[in-house]
Amino acid sequence: MNEKVLNGKKNGMSVLLLILLAYIIGVAMIILSGISLNQAPGAMNITGLVIGILIVSFGWIFLLGLKVLKPQEALVLTLFGKYVGTLKENGFYYVNPFCVGVNPAARTRLSQSGDVSEPGSGLTALVNGVQSANAITGDYSSKKLSLKIMTLNNSRQKINDCLGNPVEIGIAVTWRIVDTAKAVFNVDNYKEFLSLQCDSALRHVVRIYPYDVAANVDTTGNGVADEGSLRGSSEVVALRIKDEIQARVKEAGIEIVEARITYLAYAPEIAAVMLQRQQASAIIDARKMIVDGAVGMVEMALERLNQNDVVHLDEERKAAMVSNLLVVLCGNHDAQPVVNSGSLY
Repeated sequence: MNEKVLNGKKNGMSVLLLILLAYIIGVAMIILSGISLNQAPGAMNITGLVIGILIVSFGWIFLLGLKVLKPQEALVLTLFGKYVGTLKENGFYYVNPFCVGVNPAARTRLSQSGDVSEPGSGLTALVNGVQSANAITGDYSSKKLSLKIMTLNNSRQKINDCLGNPVEIGIAVTWRIVDTAKAVFNVDNYKEFLSLQCDSALRHVVRIYPYDVAANVDTTGNGVADEGSLRGSSEVVALRIKDEIQARVKEAGIEIVEARITYLAYAPEIAAVMLQRQQASAIIDARKMIVDGAVGMVEMALERLNQNDVVHLDEERKAAMVSNLLVVLCGNHDAQPVVNSGSLY
């Protein structure tokens, strides 16, 4: 199904004025024919009265063909089940009064922007009110499709990463409709379809990556282990999620502008254990750095003592000094000085 844009239909104001003029003429014919019948009954007066009544009684049908579109709105029209075209530019249109607007996702509400219907006002409210009073068209305002860029915030999902660790992740997907005919006719409900495909694509991509960098994990599919992870490669993961969703919703006439990770954490059942693991890793790294620094300082101290010929130490005394310095430099608490009043030996 290819989109067909209807051009040259922006004559709604002219048609509205003609309808109002026809109503004025019809009311005038009823009044004048009624007066004439009271004075001199005749076929001409009866014909004028009948024509006036018909105009007043059925003239409202032509009001159903008036369509008002705001910027970044579209209306898909069908005539007795056949797709006739789409109105996409803002303006005041007049189409076949029996054309019906189609939007299967009109009443679908997701956690996204652009999903709150605003009540019409002025002429739009008048036209909408006429259509709401008839079972033919239903609510006109809800039949319009928004062409604006909208953001979908799906609920957080619990997914196992490539190592089997459960993680909670949420994404925000920015999207818009680029082909109204595909969005309306190719899928049953394009909003629900987009939401489900976002969940499916997210699960597919997350299962490829570990939460943190892990050894012997190939996230690119080239057979070589890399350092890709959900936490450290968020830009790459987001781009991969976007491409995955776009491939799935192409047939629905939807363009994915951007996909971003909004929430990422370990699942509650393993969060405490993983926190301890991270703390242990941080403590080990810190201790390693402290020991490396302490050994360097001890080497420097012994070298300076030998260069300046401050004191001569045998191997046993050097070992004792190294032990004391390492205890002082690597300890968790401040050293308590002890003054030796006796001989060193």
